[in-house]
Amino acid sequence: MKGVVFCGNRKIELMEFPDPTPGPGEVVLEIKASGMCGSDLKFYRAAGGAASLGLGNVPFPLIGGHEPCGVVAAVGPGVSPAMAREGMRVMQHHYRGCGVCDHCSTGWMQLCVDGVAEVYGATGHGAHARYMKCPARTLVPLPDALSFKAGAAISCGTGTAWGALQRLQLTGDQTIAVFGQGPVGLSVTLLAAEMGARVIALDTSQERLDRAKAFGADILINPAEVDDVVSAIRDHTHGRGAHASVDASSSPKARAQAVRCVRTWGKACFVGEGDSVTLDVSPDLLRRQVTLIGSWTFSTVGQAACAEYVADRGVDLDQLFTHRWTLDQAPEAYALFDQQTTGKGVFEPA
Repeated sequence: MKGVVFCGNRKIELMEFPDPTPGPGEVVLEIKASGMCGSDLKFYRAAGGAASLGLGNVPFPLIGGHEPCGVVAAVGPGVSPAMAREGMRVMQHHYRGCGVCDHCSTGWMQLCVDGVAEVYGATGHGAHARYMKCPARTLVPLPDALSFKAGAAISCGTGTAWGALQRLQLTGDQTIAVFGQGPVGLSVTLLAAEMGARVIALDTSQERLDRAKAFGADILINPAEVDDVVSAIRDHTHGRGAHASVDASSSPKARAQAVRCVRTWGKACFVGEGDSVTLDVSPDLLRRQVTLIGSWTFSTVGQAACAEYVADRGVDLDQLFTHRWTLDQAPEAYALFDQQTTGKGVFEPA
């Protein structure tokens, strides 16, 4: 089979790999949709490939992609029909831990006490290929009402947005400021609007702001066009600030603004990976009783809950996607995605 490999320095190669065979406790998925995530750009841009990002002894070549969705194509020994069966429509929680510690046993394999054994698409073969092998315990059922594309989105970007909103305990009578309207931030906007909240969407790309408006944002702010972002948000919230905020941009400046724009007793959540932030602890946090939350993706339980919510509410996640690609188009796909002005892309290997 062919697989997409991040070679670093914005180079991609389509390489040949053997079709995988499931071992004990494992399954092989036929990938129907493999989403493109902003985190992929770290591997795409890395000067020395994935190993240069401090991920340890990463094998090369390695198939990228960590938003897998498809059907079970083969089942290994020791996998019960209740866990997986051929033809089953599934998403995949893109981590593998020990499987038995407190975190793994509650679906938080990325928090494994012994350390995450693999992050699919980063330290283990991912979903940018026709087939993918993984432990059966990492599968999450895909509701019949959802497309494979929607399942791919929930498998990372939209699931991450859901996890952040759950941590924030957002309610319909609140206002939330969402910094960055890439795939994750746009998912926050879409889900928060569905929950009834008032959404202030921020991005420096007018194209992304326009999409945020179509996804339910009530107020649009381009930080490049205002003198003071925090004041602009307070102007729209009776001078008090937002009840909550999410930073999905990874920008140090936006992160600080996300904290400073919330009102007293407000909550700010960081989901954008990498980089840093500088805060003045007393005025920014302590003396306003602000809660600062770091939220890293989601559990298998949270992934299932997100999928059920989207299916039950009829949320159209397919509209997140602006581009569909074949594996052969991977260099073109990531060159476009690297500009960070478009919506979400998806590979459909089958």
